Amino acid sequence: MSRLFSAYVMVDWSAAAAARTGKDSIWIGVIKRDIRFRPTFEAHNPPTRDAAMATLREVLADLRRRGERVLIGFDFPLGYPEGTAALLKVKPADWSGMWAFLAKDVVDKPTNVNNRFAVAAKMNRLMTDEAWPFWGAPANDAQRWLATTKPTVDRAGLPPEFRRTEKLTQGKGKSGAKSVWQVFGNGTVGSQAIVGIPRVKALADEMGDKARAWPFQTGWKTLTEADLAGVEAVFAEVYPALGDVRPEPGEIADRAQVRALCEHFLRLDEAGKLGLEFGPKGETTDAERGVVETEEGWILGV
Repeated sequence: MSRLFSAYVMVDWSAAAAARTGKDSIWIGVIKRDIRFRPTFEAHNPPTRDAAMATLREVLADLRRRGERVLIGFDFPLGYPEGTAALLKVKPADWSGMWAFLAKDVVDKPTNVNNRFAVAAKMNRLMTDEAWPFWGAPANDAQRWLATTKPTVDRAGLPPEFRRTEKLTQGKGKSGAKSVWQVFGNGTVGSQAIVGIPRVKALADEMGDKARAWPFQTGWKTLTEADLAGVEAVFAEVYPALGDVRPEPGEIADRAQVRALCEHFLRLDEAGKLGLEFGPKGETTDAERGVVETEEGWILGV
């Protein structure tokens, strides 16, 4: 059975406001085949998001020259909970409207200085004119529309705290996936999504119809070679805690995570099982499928 992909790139993102390497920084893991067609792993630890984009573009350009299709995983949400786009009044009221909104409003400088807290506050103002649903900020970044701690609110009329896919991670890893609404604190993903989605959009825009964002542009279904004809890259959301991460002696945990994810998806693909991961693993309704495909997205492997 043929593989869907020839290469696997996994990205451990960071919303850090300063250049940083090592622990808790950006790590990019790449498995591609060497001149003898053996899968070979390499890791990159760029100090800034600009540098990370340069690395990703180099990797993509190399794979394109080789005529190889790549799976690219990012460890932050690519979609928001059901109803967010409508409450924010973006058009179209779906994932693409959210991506366009963030790409327009996020300022992310080459030094890593960014306005993620201001963007979260603006989104709160537009959605509720209160300090929710986004929450969490250093004291210096707190304001009327963004609190340092989680507010106690009646969530009636608000988008859910967790997407459908995140609810299914509870009990896996340490505590399950965090809510995209939390934008500050250990293990949070809200800030990573705010500064990360515009970067994914930029890569996807540059590749045009040669790239697909899963499940938004592929459908939430088992993927086959026919589904990916002419496609050079598939962008997906991943969750490192789902894998079996065993750092090698002296290996930084973040590096081990991207390595483990690359190896995991390679094994599935070589066994002819990776295509199944792109579809639901249980009974779903048309309504659920519609929400996943148009707004919330899904974590590959959940």
